[in-house]
Amino acid sequence: MSETFKATQITDTVWWVGAIDWDVRNFHGYRTGRGTTYNAFLIVAEKVTLVDTVKHEFYDEMMARIASVVDPTTIDVIISNHAEMDHTGCLPKTINAVNPSAVYCSKMGQRALVAHFGELDLIAVDEGQQIDLGGATISFVETKMCHWPDSMVTYLHEDELLFSQDAFGMHFASHQRYADELESGAMQYEAAKYYANILLHLSPFIDKTLTKMDGLGLPVKILAPDHGPIYRTPELIDWILSSYARWAAQAPTNKAVVVYDSMWHSTATLAKLIGEGLVEGGVDEVCFLSLAEAHRSDVVTELLEAGALVVGSPTMNNNILPSVADIMTYLKGLKPRNLIGGAFGSFGWSGEAPKHLQAMLEEMGAEKVTDPLRVNYVPDETEQAAAREFGLAIAAALKEKLAT
Repeated sequence: MSETFKATQITDTVWWVGAIDWDVRNFHGYRTGRGTTYNAFLIVAEKVTLVDTVKHEFYDEMMARIASVVDPTTIDVIISNHAEMDHTGCLPKTINAVNPSAVYCSKMGQRALVAHFGELDLIAVDEGQQIDLGGATISFVETKMCHWPDSMVTYLHEDELLFSQDAFGMHFASHQRYADELESGAMQYEAAKYYANILLHLSPFIDKTLTKMDGLGLPVKILAPDHGPIYRTPELIDWILSSYARWAAQAPTNKAVVVYDSMWHSTATLAKLIGEGLVEGGVDEVCFLSLAEAHRSDVVTELLEAGALVVGSPTMNNNILPSVADIMTYLKGLKPRNLIGGAFGSFGWSGEAPKHLQAMLEEMGAEKVTDPLRVNYVPDETEQAAAREFGLAIAAALKEKLAT
């Protein structure tokens, strides 16, 4: 038995055998300030089954946790729910070490894993296919584009446990394995941040998949994603499922996000005055995010449940500042919907930035309320009043949108 890393028992037959990554702070552009976990699970039945593996550098940790429960060479089945490298990085090494009789994945997963690692002996499963592990029965549900084409989930019938791969996960490193053991505010924020930065642009697929899973009528007592904590209480399972349904719908709320960067504080002054107008106009929550401090992934998290996006940049080299270009490019890929949009900024001698921002907002599908607000150098009293009116106009448009 291993004397280093230990497994955590989840049910009579299921053990968590994953790895904790305390140090990761960047997940392809998304700032993971609390680290993450790579969750793998062991089903101890007549056919010992490993559900997913971990990032390649955490192979030894995973194997030590497995060894604290069973001899790893007794693993008979491996399931790969999702081909992304943080869950399959050590899959070939694990296959070589344990020599399983079967490695199951989706049909698209088979293609993806071969593209990643070369030829592997894989068995592509069908939608709804059941496998008897001897004392435990599993079945598979394809969840394409949640969030890769290969994505599927595995359901353990006897325990009413759903291994949901990346769905319902979050980047949160902790020795606590369960969502109900974590501070609720931090846990809920990280769940929202994960959806906003990983799944937002896939919301139509998420919505269809939630409807599909509901139609299958599979009761879920335990929800086990591949990142972050496991859900084991009805209240938190209901919370994460209803949150995904709400986030996928992207219904606007009475919240505005004001994102900006500034060179000599003039654009920052406009941002604050626009905010005053938004509040005066009845917006419940105005979130200010200066890109001198805020990270792109935090901006998207705040925007997840908002109704208006107001973006500001001074003009530099006939264009927007690089920090503002960064967030606009990031947002374009994530495809937020149902937003009121507004653009503003100060300038010296040309003043193209607000026009560029307005064009970007319209390309994203944000609804235009008024022409961009452009101020030459430092805003005077008249221009300060215009900034306040700009905020009032956006607030009025948002109020009207919410009323329809």
